[in-house]
Amino acid sequence: MIKKSILLLSLFFICLTPFITCAQISSRQIDSLVDAALLKFKVAGAAVAVVKDGKVIHSKGYGLSDIVTKKAVNENTNFQIASNTKAFTTTALAILEEEGKLKLTDKVIEHIPEFKMYDAYVTQNFNIQDLLTHRSGLALGAGDLMFFPDGTDFTIKDVVSCFQYFKPVSAFRTQFDYDNLLYMVAGEVIARTSGMSYELFVQKRIIEPLEMKNSFVGYLQNDKSNLAKPHSSESGTIKTIDSYDIGMADAAGGIFSNVADMSKWMLLHLNKGRYGSDLKSPLFSLENHNEMWRIHTVLETNDNPRYNSHFNGYGLGWFLTDVAGIFEVSHTGAVPGMLSIVTMYPDLNLGIVILTNTENGGAGLFSSVTNSIADSYLGLDDYAWIDKMVEWSNEDKNEGDSVTKKTWEQVELARKIKVKNEKFIGIYADNWFGEVEVFEKNKQLWIKCKRSPKLNGPMAFYNATTFAIKWEYQAMNCDAFAEFSLDETGKAQAIKMRGISPNIDFSFDFQDLDLKRIEK
Repeated sequence: MIKKSILLLSLFFICLTPFITCAQISSRQIDSLVDAALLKFKVAGAAVAVVKDGKVIHSKGYGLSDIVTKKAVNENTNFQIASNTKAFTTTALAILEEEGKLKLTDKVIEHIPEFKMYDAYVTQNFNIQDLLTHRSGLALGAGDLMFFPDGTDFTIKDVVSCFQYFKPVSAFRTQFDYDNLLYMVAGEVIARTSGMSYELFVQKRIIEPLEMKNSFVGYLQNDKSNLAKPHSSESGTIKTIDSYDIGMADAAGGIFSNVADMSKWMLLHLNKGRYGSDLKSPLFSLENHNEMWRIHTVLETNDNPRYNSHFNGYGLGWFLTDVAGIFEVSHTGAVPGMLSIVTMYPDLNLGIVILTNTENGGAGLFSSVTNSIADSYLGLDDYAWIDKMVEWSNEDKNEGDSVTKKTWEQVELARKIKVKNEKFIGIYADNWFGEVEVFEKNKQLWIKCKRSPKLNGPMAFYNATTFAIKWEYQAMNCDAFAEFSLDETGKAQAIKMRGISPNIDFSFDFQDLDLKRIEK
């Protein structure tokens, strides 16, 4: 759901000088920043809002909602905010706690008896806060192939039961590894304790009271007249891609919103759970506000002396750190072609939200523009964030492109090697992902994942017992290696997989699959 590079950018803002007073950035300067970033990062459109001292001081759209129709982005244009939904999920749980429906320290099995982790002790002690804090012991993005790419047939029942099949990579509650599936379980807790769907609860109990009039959760999105189209610049030019249907993952990333509405969301949190013109209406208590903004899982701080960070961690749906001694609360979100960032500085009563609609360049745009705006309030010198991040992004892309180029060059060199396709043909199964079939099509090996129809494509011999897969799904860079294990007769018995590009999104967790032949 969130790229590794995006996650790192959201965690590490780099500062240049000790805090001094300086003038805030103007709306005209923000316009210039965004216009430059759109061009340099090859992004179709974006929207930016800034709130300060309880007021919206900037709210505007830039570029195009759709490069085909040429419709412009405005402050009410909806984007998928992806993992910025997670804070709505934690807010929903806070509301239910204050109504006496649950406690955040309740064991998950008290609400979902069939919930089962990889270990009996972990299952018995896993509480609701553990669902929200990325400290389960599981690997980064474990199980995300259940909804990445979209179009799978997995259900929440599958998610609740899948964790028993994963191998932990750390001890329970000792290490941060970002997780989406456990937020889906949190959504199921909300549904079972509230008596309504997760989507309806968030819509009725959060979005409507805050008068976020154009925002929707998942399938409740019914007005698509001002909805941004996702794009990709992977090929070097901006192209539209299919919209991503997040399906059962709404509690992890299913909200559609815009900067006008997200300004109200930031003001709610900056006002510690209160909203309305007189701030007399509490959506959640100060106690739960403090719990959301308390570090539950510790992360490493940035050791760059210009950053001067003293702490870094994850709360309940928020990343928490300090920038030049100023408290920062933030989160990012990403699904194919849609990237978002929300950043707040409670000490300065400042909030910044940026929504974008282009894969690849969107992360560089939202990071560089957010940093530039924040720097003006933090008293930091101009760091030329846009140019620096363009350079860093190009370095990352070139490194990844070099790896993938060498892979396919090796495939071309190996085309003359005769492969006995019949040794590999068959059906293989993984305990949580289901069946994968390797078959012959036009004398070439193909692979298809039965529960994830978009993951199908030709397999080209690479070397030894390894093949390179070119998926028919190309909205994201997710081509993969498939390495077969053979028996004494040379017949394949198992498959291990991994992404080809070092820049592959971590939600393509091919490495977590343990495929065994089930058809002899």
